[in-house]
Amino acid sequence: MDKLTEKLDTACSALKTLQELIGQENIPIIHRDAAIQRFEYTFEATWKAAKTYLTRIEGIEAASPKKVIRSCFQVDILTENQTQLGLKMVDDRNLTSHTYHEGVAEGIYCHLADYAGLMQHWLDAMHKAT
Repeated sequence: MDKLTEKLDTACSALKTLQELIGQENIPIIHRDAAIQRFEYTFEATWKAAKTYLTRIEGIEAASPKKVIRSCFQVDILTENQTQLGLKMVDDRNLTSHTYHEGVAEGIYCHLADYAGLMQHWLDAMHKAT
């Protein structure tokens, strides 16, 4: 299995674990916090898979999550709206170390379904393009 396929598969597996915990109402705080943790590692796996995709398939070097997202827009992997959501997702990912603040944790959790949908599309698009 080549490196890109391995990274895409890893990201897809991570996404499945996130999808198990999102979209539920009135969940215990520990489940919310677990979902945020799963978001963290799913996001990391997804943007790093996209980084490898851009390097291997498109010949584009992008070193940061936001640069990877913008580059995926440039090569038609993401739409403009998805790119905007992706950039917001990066900002929320950067806030996850502050989830001890209840408002931050709730704010991130309420966006997880949208972020999971975006990552699903992103991974599917890269799979189709390889």
